[in-house]
Amino acid sequence: MHIAFYAPLKSPDHPVPSGDRAMARLLMQALRLAGHRVSLVSQMRVFLREPVGLDQAMALADEEWARIVATWDAPDLFLCYHPYYKSPDLLGPVLCRDYDLPYVTIEASWSQRRNQGDWARTQELVAAGVRQAALNISMTGRDALGLQALGVCAMRLPPFIDTAPFGAKAMPEPGHFVTAAMMRPGDKLSSYAALAAALRRVSGNWRLSIAGDGPARDQVQALFADMGNVRFLGQLAQPELAALYRSGWAYLWPGHAEAYGLAALEAQAAGLPVISEATAGVPEVVQDGITGLLTPERDVDAYAQAITRMLTDADMRDRLAGAARRFVQGERDLAAAAARLDGLLRGVR
Repeated sequence: MHIAFYAPLKSPDHPVPSGDRAMARLLMQALRLAGHRVSLVSQMRVFLREPVGLDQAMALADEEWARIVATWDAPDLFLCYHPYYKSPDLLGPVLCRDYDLPYVTIEASWSQRRNQGDWARTQELVAAGVRQAALNISMTGRDALGLQALGVCAMRLPPFIDTAPFGAKAMPEPGHFVTAAMMRPGDKLSSYAALAAALRRVSGNWRLSIAGDGPARDQVQALFADMGNVRFLGQLAQPELAALYRSGWAYLWPGHAEAYGLAALEAQAAGLPVISEATAGVPEVVQDGITGLLTPERDVDAYAQAITRMLTDADMRDRLAGAARRFVQGERDLAAAAARLDGLLRGVR
């Protein structure tokens, strides 16, 4: 099957790393693994910081539509990854109507609380797209419920990773905690602040290695400035990151407003249990009490207690680590996702 792929929020070829870019790449990889021919139909980015930018984005989309059809190798279907109110798909629905193609979405997001005021127009574009779609695939229960509110049924594809880079034997160093996350304002910075606050409540012999970079790097480093047992490694290439995971005792990340968190899956694939908050989409990738520990949302004391428990109970830590590795390697691997995705798409007409 020839599949036209489009990710309006961030192209898989975008130069700046992020979870969205990583998942777009993984989806294309899974589709190809399943035997499909995948074409990146456009790299046009649609990210509206304010709703007033919609008219300009639609004008650019008209120009992009003309460019596409000038050399259009009509596919068997058009697949859009992650349309939502700040990043609606302005290409797929139109192209699919004009060329009588099936339209498919993955990780479309729609929430009633956004359906007011100036964002109503972009919300309606997202709603119209998922209603037009022959198939909508949700990666979290939260997104599936949002589409259900529109009267749209979504099939499920759990978040997944390519586990191959993380398959080497773990060699955990007791008390060595690991964090890997972008450093940017908003929810990421909020998670770093919560982590720093919790660690101030943890005694004993521990250290933390942080992998990541971004525009809020100085602010993040300031949060940990008084902690001599915290080191900053900057942005790591995948082999270095995998080695870091394998040396860790546990992966720490509160995960404020996290869609789900691919890094948590990577860490578990390497045999690293996760401590996070039971918030947003995090429970989609961490099984509380089985592959890690989930604490109440925004509860710094509870998070600190979970870290202390992981630090002092080696038997529990080893049990969680083994289960985490089996969970991701067995259920959330690229091959399993490719088979699931292939089965869903072959039902599209």
